[in-house]
Amino acid sequence: MKFNLTNKGNNKTVNCEGADAYRLSPEWQLYTAAVTSSLSDKFYESAQTRIETIRELVSKCNPLFIAQLAIYTRQKMNLRSIPLVLAVELTKVHHGDSTVCKMVSQIVQRADEITELLAYYQLANKRTDVKKLNRLSKQLQNGLQEAFNRFDEYQFAKYNRDTEIKLRDALFLVHPKAKDENQQAIFNKIVDNKLETPYTWETELSALGQNSFASEQEKEAAFRAKWEELIDSGKVGYMALMRNLRNILDAGVSKEHIAKVCETLSSPEAVRRSKQLPFRFLAAYREISKVVSIHAGQIMGALEQAVSVSAENIKGFDANTSVCIACDVSGSMQTPISPKSKILSYDIGLMLAMLLKSRCSTAITGMFGDKWKVINVPTQGILSNVDTFYRREGEVGYATNGYLVIDDLIKRKQLIDKVMMFTDCQMWDTGHTKNIAQVWNQYKKISPESKLYLFDLAGHGNTPLDISRRDVYLIAGWSDKVFDIIAAIDEGGDALDEIRKIVL
Repeated sequence: MKFNLTNKGNNKTVNCEGADAYRLSPEWQLYTAAVTSSLSDKFYESAQTRIETIRELVSKCNPLFIAQLAIYTRQKMNLRSIPLVLAVELTKVHHGDSTVCKMVSQIVQRADEITELLAYYQLANKRTDVKKLNRLSKQLQNGLQEAFNRFDEYQFAKYNRDTEIKLRDALFLVHPKAKDENQQAIFNKIVDNKLETPYTWETELSALGQNSFASEQEKEAAFRAKWEELIDSGKVGYMALMRNLRNILDAGVSKEHIAKVCETLSSPEAVRRSKQLPFRFLAAYREISKVVSIHAGQIMGALEQAVSVSAENIKGFDANTSVCIACDVSGSMQTPISPKSKILSYDIGLMLAMLLKSRCSTAITGMFGDKWKVINVPTQGILSNVDTFYRREGEVGYATNGYLVIDDLIKRKQLIDKVMMFTDCQMWDTGHTKNIAQVWNQYKKISPESKLYLFDLAGHGNTPLDISRRDVYLIAGWSDKVFDIIAAIDEGGDALDEIRKIVL
């Protein structure tokens, strides 16, 4: 049985470009908005507008679904800010049972997320008095109490930062009950500001930076030795390692240490444990491609091996499955996903598309703007394939004529099992003569078994086709976990069905 479908025939609207579109139901809207949020300004909306949209949708959705979605965004999509927003907004509209407590306990995965959640709670409830965090929601407090008992001294110390809301403040407010004497000793250290300084790459390099050196050569030798020590320690986290690859190369560490770095980067177990979003590998790959170093190619190869791990478990494709993979490179897709990021929305689309391509032996790949252009790339080489597309995006212009993808299949009488479009879903026809819904209906006359998958990378709350029909599916998000939804669809489900499977 399907729940929460769009109201067929009554859900017509227009998209951000003024073209015909279909409005999603509140739960579909909340799902697409949440999994595509970095809470930064985008082409069509600001970060504050997105928060207001989410706040309004929370008031319209089932509380259990909201809690499940918060857990899904944290544990499956590996997002950090948006689960905290969903949690706090749910506390404002839902009271009386343990839903909030169970949700909070599952979304707080790092010690600093305790204070981050309280910071947003303060903002969302417009607390401006001296005691800004007074009158904390009881269920929120219960969930944070459970979270406090999950971390050890190292984890608390690592994230004990000098922010407006500190761990000490959170401890006084939440009043967690220690599970044993060791835990109580840690809580006492938090109160007394006596947590042992953790051994991390930040603390070690910061301490070294305070030293005086007789010469620049002595300083360089000290930092090289420190990076080699850090690499040997195994205590540089996977994400920290990726972010510091350029620093490691610039420090001139030995080839033996470069080998250790590459071994960690390409380790399937380390990749899976790190839960990195695919575009993080792309950012690292591009940064290293600019470095003049004899080891740059070796590290780029390790990153290629690493990202291929993300594609290993993609289901729903075999040698007999024909696929068309189309990437939207329009102007609206060329917005950074966060103020400090060099990654654009269309980079994410290209990245997910090439992950998918690596699992499909029979595939047409291309990009669309004013035009649709087929670009052939090898099955292997995910990151290099992304850069191949990236260098050619200007060849198709910057409109969003997605219908041309289907139109081309019709003209060539090409029968495709699955058409995959990576887009912000704000499609329109610059010639004002066709739209993708009309062209898809035409294509179905020659290929009745074909299915169209819209990978929504922006979450604006509407789609160019009605997803209540049985041959059009909506999937949203930036993680490689979005491909799990394809397998669910093949079994008769959809994205919301997967979220509703989560047990609180």
